[in-house]
Amino acid sequence: MKKFIGVILAVLVNCVMGSTLAAVAGVTPIVGAVGLNVVALAMGNVVPAGSLGAGVYTEIWTGELVKYLRRGLEATWLDGIPDSSSIVNNDVIHLVEVGVDPDVLINNTTYPIPLQALDDADIAIQLDKFQTKVTPITDDELYAISYDKMQRVKESHGNAINDSKFQKAAHALCAQQNSATTPVLVTTGERDADTGRLKLCVQDIINLKRAMDKLKVPADNRRLVLCTDHVNDLLETSQVFKEQYNINRADGTVGKLFGFNIYEFANNPLYTTAGVKKAVGAAAETGEFQCSFAFYVPRVFKATGSTKMYFSEAATDPEYQRNKINFRHMFIALPKKADAGGVIRSGYQASATVPEG
Repeated sequence: MKKFIGVILAVLVNCVMGSTLAAVAGVTPIVGAVGLNVVALAMGNVVPAGSLGAGVYTEIWTGELVKYLRRGLEATWLDGIPDSSSIVNNDVIHLVEVGVDPDVLINNTTYPIPLQALDDADIAIQLDKFQTKVTPITDDELYAISYDKMQRVKESHGNAINDSKFQKAAHALCAQQNSATTPVLVTTGERDADTGRLKLCVQDIINLKRAMDKLKVPADNRRLVLCTDHVNDLLETSQVFKEQYNINRADGTVGKLFGFNIYEFANNPLYTTAGVKKAVGAAAETGEFQCSFAFYVPRVFKATGSTKMYFSEAATDPEYQRNKINFRHMFIALPKKADAGGVIRSGYQASATVPEG
């Protein structure tokens, strides 16, 4: 009886998916329903060991997670960044293919036009790998395609992956330390009596604008991603920002100042009191706080690679008789050039009179 029910469920799921795909393609739904069942049977996915339709189910679950991850980028500070996913091959991207701008000749009268070799080496970079921990799911839940359960698992794993993606992307877009092309500025506001942190003030944002101006970063398409500390600092001191922050913006921004489209993110990188960026996920020590960072949108990129579901069947787990499931997702975000933006880190004063950093 269980096997018979499994067959019926597999056929029904294939019918639903086939009809949906057919409707999208402009074909009669019944053709899609019959066709997908025929394909599933030919591929051997209708009757896997111990259950039915697992191959089709895996594709459904993976597809649902992919859609969820895509929606997770909408109206965020990663939304609208140039997407280089199309040149990802086997979860590897070549930086030289991302795009390097040549020099421009104005009113040139000399021919032939001189050749200019692009000095950037062809560096192959493996996309970052994000893997969720394993979730146990009962046999009935997996093979019967409980959509309530699918929704919970998809959201749980999708949220975890997106949180890690954003944290890693923010870390990659922040300079390791201050340099001529990667300014890391220090806040100059009043000292917080509890933590010794020097608060962000409006002048600090002007200083960041000035630093990017000196690097000849175009004035449009600049984004500033504030940590929560710095957002709260501005809410205390800037009436203009406070009024903007209270507006529900569909594009994800929380305000705009001095040409920056401002976003808020809770997992920006930490900097030491010496001004060096700490590792992803490192804990804060005394005097260390999250930074805020800015970048010029066309000079950064993101790329998405493969997404894969892993699972082991309950048939291989006689003790607990449960399936195990997790996901692997490949993604990366990086600057194209070292002069893509700048960072503002919080200064620190151990006491009211002795500054450090």
